[in-house]
Amino acid sequence: MLKRFWLWMWVILAFFSPVQAQGEGPLVLVLTADGPLTPAMKEYLMRGIEMAERRQAEALIFQLDTPGGSVDLMTEMVQVIRASTVPVIVYVFPRGAMAGSAGTVITLAGHAAAMAPETAIGAASPVGSQGEDLGETMEAKEKNILKATVRSLSERRGARAVELAEKTIEQAEAVSATEALEIGLIDFIADDIDHLLVQLDGFEVTTIAGEQTLQTQAAEVQYVDLLFIERLLGVLTNPTVVFLLLTIGVQSLLIELSSPGGWVAGFIGVVCLALAAYGLGVLPVNWFGIIFLITAFVLFILDIKAPTHGALTAAGVISLIVGSLVLFNTPETPSFQRVPVPLIIGTSIASGALFFAVVMFAVRAQHTPVRMGAESMVGRVGVARSDLRPNGLVQLGGEQWSAELAPDQEVIEKGTRVEVVTVQGLKLIVRKSSE
Repeated sequence: MLKRFWLWMWVILAFFSPVQAQGEGPLVLVLTADGPLTPAMKEYLMRGIEMAERRQAEALIFQLDTPGGSVDLMTEMVQVIRASTVPVIVYVFPRGAMAGSAGTVITLAGHAAAMAPETAIGAASPVGSQGEDLGETMEAKEKNILKATVRSLSERRGARAVELAEKTIEQAEAVSATEALEIGLIDFIADDIDHLLVQLDGFEVTTIAGEQTLQTQAAEVQYVDLLFIERLLGVLTNPTVVFLLLTIGVQSLLIELSSPGGWVAGFIGVVCLALAAYGLGVLPVNWFGIIFLITAFVLFILDIKAPTHGALTAAGVISLIVGSLVLFNTPETPSFQRVPVPLIIGTSIASGALFFAVVMFAVRAQHTPVRMGAESMVGRVGVARSDLRPNGLVQLGGEQWSAELAPDQEVIEKGTRVEVVTVQGLKLIVRKSSE
């Protein structure tokens, strides 16, 4: 009986297993990258490919919309894509998106390349770290190595595609999705992911694992979201955010220096500057602007130590504006990495005004006469702890004092609020409080 039971179990499993397998479609993972290339974007791509390989996905679609980024970072991302055993399809999406500059090479690095209608690709000529034109020798070196890279990535697409890929490097040429498809620089034009999956079904690709025919019919699509830390690092490479962090961080430290004793302002300042330091290490910035920024903050500090009624603060604001413009907004800096000029001017003026107010409070405190001993008691309000007829006890703060009524006062009953008029030795002269 036991043997018969297990026999029937194996028959049932064998009968139903093929049906189950047919119900499980191939897995396709989708990553979404938007904005300039950043180290966080590279880590996101690496994580997606590792996940696709671990889950044995049929393909990974890398949705891309970027104006470009550094050549070094682009090279690392190309290496990650080409080392993947899972086919990586780079898809320029949505409508109006671009694969500009370094994004062109990343698109060509995909095992298949696709674009949405009304998108663009190209303009991949190399520039300096701050967007400036390279010297003649350096430009020739960079262009030749990039041209060799795009030739190796696009040679399977035909001679016309190789020629266009080289022109995007040599002449900064850019083309639309339709033009790119006609020349063979890309493989598909797709309206959305579903449309792309239909076209990918049966398409042959070659990875380091060998040739593979994609089976994307009825594929299960899963989107891989950015982790919190990846989102945070992406935000920290936004020039506007870096500028605001710098401003808030230094302003907080200056407030801490002007009125030491607390810790909140100092803590906020240190955290903001630490976060800004990461962005400055990634972004192409002109470090000459740091000199103006340091000068501005030195002027602010001098105004604390030797108040000049705002003259040094005004000079610091001007230096802060100039430093911010030089740091982020030089003529060679790409437009997508610039900080809006109105924001720089407005934030600098607001910082100067806030700091000027802090300095004025400090100056006023310095000129306030020091009141100690008996003088500090006059005007304080307490409570009568016994009837004053005219003598008795009053409580002032946490202490009890002997008290006597002022000459113009009548009997004050216990529990009545009293105000100190003067002090005679260890006795307070009080009257009924008007509060």
